[in-house]
Formats: sequence, C-alpha cells, structure tokens
Amino acid sequence: MFVEIKFATDSLEEARKIGNILLDKKLVACAQIFAIESHYVWNNERCKTDEYMVTMKTKRKLFKMVEKVIKENHSYEVAEIISLPIKNGAKEFFRWIKDSTI
Repeated sequence: MFVEIKFATDSLEEARKIGNILLDKKLVACAQIFAIESHYVWNNERCKTDEYMVTMKTKRKLFKMVEKVIKENHSYEVAEIISLPIKNGAKEFFRWIKDSTI
C-alpha cells in the first residue's frame, strides 16, 4: 500500500523544486534530500558525479503521478526513478502518509 520513491539529480535546486512540487500537489508525504557521490557507466564511459538523492514516501497508487511530475521537471535524459515497497512500519507513520497525500 505504501512505497518509497527515489530519484537522483545533479542539482540541489532541481531536487528541491521537484520535491516541493510533489509536496504541494500532495503526491508525497515527505521529500528527503541527501548529497551522494555516484559512479556509473553512461555512453560506454565510466563517470563520477556529485548528485542529490531524493527519497519520498507515498501511497503505491500515486506512483505514476509522481513519476510524471519527476519526468516533466527533471533535466536528465534518463532519470533514475525507483519505487520500493514499504512492507513494515509503525501504523502511526502509515496513517501520517495516508493523511498527508491525496
């Protein structure tokens, strides 16, 4: 019923912008932003980038709407957008997610 959605971007401003849009639309209950160092392969080249990981909690049924907002506002050609199920947690926390989203 509940998921954690994650995406990464190379801009703190973009991470904040997308997180705030999703919060304003009540599509997520929270958006947490962490500085990370990413190592990956892009166009057959090894890359290292300083990025920002945004993790958000929401209802599973809102994933497609969240994904659409991220894609519409993200600067990457291919954005990392991942949804992970939250199987266990405090019922008060789940109630808060439910009450904080549409």
